Amino acid sequence: MSYEETVEELEKVVDDLIEENKKIPLLVEGDKDVVALRRLGVIGVIIRINTGKTLSDLCDTIASRYDEIIILTDWDRRGGILCARIRRNLEGRVKCNLRYREMLAKLTTIRTVEGLPSWIETCKKGFQETVL
Repeated sequence: MSYEETVEELEKVVDDLIEENKKIPLLVEGDKDVVALRRLGVIGVIIRINTGKTLSDLCDTIASRYDEIIILTDWDRRGGILCARIRRNLEGRVKCNLRYREMLAKLTTIRTVEGLPSWIETCKKGFQETVL
């Protein structure tokens, strides 16, 4: 995939995420992930996993407030394990949307949510350099 195609696809994924997050909360690992998503223009509800609550308590809170959630844990091994645990805990209570996590993992060479803004900027610069 060329820089141009990658940038276009990433921008579409991020735009779709921003739009969907207006109605459906995002679940991320920590503060740096929240900051990164805000830099990308995400304005909806973002819930952090690392708040000191147990994962079970966090999932109970989510289930009491929401019908659906977008899980956006890092797409490294640890993030994958965490995502699976959350899905199991919310199963039958909350619809878990993994689409964005899967698409970003496929489109990027990074493994973390917090790295997205700089990775997208790097891709844009690479695209501009190939055009010039």
